[in-house]
Amino acid sequence: MKDAKHQEPAGKAGKWTIPGYGLLQGLFVSGRNMVESYYKKERCPVIQYPEEKADISPNFRNFPFLCYDGDRPETGLRCTACGICEKECPPQCIYIVMDRDENGKAKKRPKVFDIDISVCMNCGICAEVCPFDSIYMDGQYEMATDDRFEKLVLGLDRLAKSTDYHMQLRPKEATAVMEKRKAAEEKKKAAAAARAAKAKAAAEKKAKEAKEQAEKNADDAKGGTE
Repeated sequence: MKDAKHQEPAGKAGKWTIPGYGLLQGLFVSGRNMVESYYKKERCPVIQYPEEKADISPNFRNFPFLCYDGDRPETGLRCTACGICEKECPPQCIYIVMDRDENGKAKKRPKVFDIDISVCMNCGICAEVCPFDSIYMDGQYEMATDDRFEKLVLGLDRLAKSTDYHMQLRPKEATAVMEKRKAAEEKKKAAAAARAAKAKAAAEKKAKEAKEQAEKNADDAKGGTE
């Protein structure tokens, strides 16, 4: 057994290597990639933008957009103009006005929904707090403009995007949302059917009781005349 005083210091033991060998290995890999990039596409790390565009990660988030069901945003927009996202937005870049009829009754849809992307900080809080699966973070990043004011304020015409767009952007998230909404709709229909069946049974019972009472009254009246 070696004496503790004669043990090799930590970090001194190990296989001896040629000085600069790691640097030569790195240069070899870089040189190979450079040469093979001329005839192997997977070796070329450069994308010819804007003709070619890299795939966007599902986790990438930019400015928000509003999702709608069906073919028309006017009728299928999920947003109910509840104003939760407007209240929770840290930079206060969301502006919502509820749509109302001629009598002033709320239609539960936005008449105005604006987002100032010059102020938006892409935090995603609006998407997290939305209880109606309406607002999500977009993946569009080509939004440069020479107008600092009007073109940087997105209205309903630019914010509203279909469920198909959401499915292409984030298929996993969109599928989960669609399944959840479908289950909630089926539950709602089942509850409505149960209420309708209960009301029908109560009406039939009431009609039967009324008929029996009418027959009894008729029998009593007939017995009295005899």
